[in-house]
Amino acid sequence: MKLEDLIRQASESTENVVAVAAAADLEVLEAVSLAIELEMASFRLYDDEPKLKALINEHYPHLVNHPRIYTQHVKDAQQAALAAVKSVRLNEANVLMKGHIPTAVILKAVLNPDFGLRTGKVLSHVAAFEINGYDRLIFVTDAAMNIAPDLSQKAQIIQNAVKVAHAVGVNNPIVAPLAAVETVNPNMQPTLDAAALVSMNMRGQIKGCIIDGPLALDNAISIEAAQHKGISGEHAGRADILLVPSIEAGNILYKSLVYFAKAKVGAVIEGAKAPIVLTSRADSADSKLNSLALAICSSQK
Repeated sequence: MKLEDLIRQASESTENVVAVAAAADLEVLEAVSLAIELEMASFRLYDDEPKLKALINEHYPHLVNHPRIYTQHVKDAQQAALAAVKSVRLNEANVLMKGHIPTAVILKAVLNPDFGLRTGKVLSHVAAFEINGYDRLIFVTDAAMNIAPDLSQKAQIIQNAVKVAHAVGVNNPIVAPLAAVETVNPNMQPTLDAAALVSMNMRGQIKGCIIDGPLALDNAISIEAAQHKGISGEHAGRADILLVPSIEAGNILYKSLVYFAKAKVGAVIEGAKAPIVLTSRADSADSKLNSLALAICSSQK
């Protein structure tokens, strides 16, 4: 499976609507333009309307008065976030997308107790990587939301990632809780959590996947490395989902894959009422498009 397969899957439905907070940004509008060209979704764009329309007129004139685009004027970033979140809450859209706006601003609207998108679940970041040499997407979680998740949070983070994997056709993903070693060490909390997560999975407390760990990164994604180290079990080296022990580990792994390995990526925030595309303002339009496809596929399930 490749990310283009997700784009194809997302484009199979014509009923997707994406609400974009602070859409007056060239990279965001390029992703919107690409998505519309692929008939992936319709868009509700919230921003300063004169600024937004000026950008569209100058750079994307084919989007002027396009039937799949709705624009609404808002005075600032806070109002853009509120309006976009409310449109999802009111079922006018099934995906929320962050535009040119600070993450803290849109998350504040998402977590608003009165009209936000809370469900009582942990919100977590799920990234799907297309990496040269691998015949499958590799999911990494959580590289952006939870700083130092405890056991209970890790269990919910896994369930969020499993939901995304199921949505793109990975029906029984193998989850590897990552650590520095492959054995349980009482002095290393990630190994203790990994052992507990394996037990929870075997007892049916975490469903829809197979959890095997603790595993170091090489033994999680390389069959040869696992065999060389004498790690038994049919799942070692075959991980679909990599659960990182902390946000620092996740951030480093994420950026290493992007900048060193030149991997393609799409990412989504799960655990809210609807998937959230929370890409960085530095991300390319292609990454934003991949993230849109991943979010749309997740929303359809």
